[in-house]
Amino acid sequence: MIKHIVMWNLRGQSAAEKADVANLVKKAFEGLNGKIPGMIRLEIGIDISRIDYACDVVLYSEFGDHDALEAYATHPEHLRVRDELAGMRTSRCQVDYS
Repeated sequence: MIKHIVMWNLRGQSAAEKADVANLVKKAFEGLNGKIPGMIRLEIGIDISRIDYACDVVLYSEFGDHDALEAYATHPEHLRVRDELAGMRTSRCQVDYS
């Protein structure tokens, strides 16, 4: 099993603007559940700590194997969400591990 974790900081001039963007990101990625072959689990969370070094949103997902993760990266639904959310982030970090 491969675990795929992505964390983003989001655009927004105020906490309310960032919260609106975070909710859009959450809804868009949750819509991928059940649509990606080989994806076992997808969960997305919005930071509640509000500490200055925390990321705004985290995505945690599990894939059956590396091939399934690679297929997710180019899956049309994932690409649609990625394109839909383009420009909403200021930074991104990613870790994949088994």
